[in-house]
Amino acid sequence: MALPSLNAGTADAPAIVSATVDYAANRVTLTGSNFSPAGVPPTVAFENATLALVSFTDQSAAASLPAGWASGSYLLAVTNSNHQTGVYRMTLAAAPAPINKLRYHAEALYGIWPLAGTLAYAGLLQELNAPKEWGDGLAAYGRRVASTEACGVIHGVLAFGLDTTLHQDPRYYRATRKGLFRRMVHAARETILTRTDAGGETLSTWRLGSAYGAEFISNLWYPDRLDTVRLGFLQGSLRVGFDLVSNLSAEFWPDLKKKLRRN
Repeated sequence: MALPSLNAGTADAPAIVSATVDYAANRVTLTGSNFSPAGVPPTVAFENATLALVSFTDQSAAASLPAGWASGSYLLAVTNSNHQTGVYRMTLAAAPAPINKLRYHAEALYGIWPLAGTLAYAGLLQELNAPKEWGDGLAAYGRRVASTEACGVIHGVLAFGLDTTLHQDPRYYRATRKGLFRRMVHAARETILTRTDAGGETLSTWRLGSAYGAEFISNLWYPDRLDTVRLGFLQGSLRVGFDLVSNLSAEFWPDLKKKLRRN
């Protein structure tokens, strides 16, 4: 079926604000206004095909996508009971590959760089004599290494538990738009928001919960003067800040690596 003819400039025409794809259900949800001013089901078209409507209100419409679509840009159209049509250009990306979350978090904890980071951070604490109650020497350094590693294990367990239970995807997805500032904003945004297993977007509960939870729990074996809400919040915020740095690295390092190989 061809797309309905447009009637632009009409006040009661549907206005499509966003389109969210649920890759697992192969479904698209449109939000906007004037989809069903009379309570009659609207018609949703995908290029030259009419989609099966799943649900609708005057401000939203969900429809099943056709099977076997390829990634690319597609034109969506919503026609309401007043025979007015609104259109929206939507980009469909390839569905994210399945992820083994347990392996993902294990590699983030026991890879070469994470272990090097643990040793370096424990060395910094040793140099600063923090906490001072643990003293100096090899035994004190070992205690700081064990403390740092235990905090990392707690963080990994919390992260795995949260993203599995809440169906969130912990991976970083690089920006699709160009420009240094836009890509930096994208990296910062990906620190606070995360993709869902279905391909949507939500608050990064797995990241925030595991960052602050791990720090508050690990402070339980620190001296009493350091087991405070203020310190736990500061340490959790520092961990989120490190995640931002990691996202920036994941965003720009592949491009930098290509340039270095050319030279």
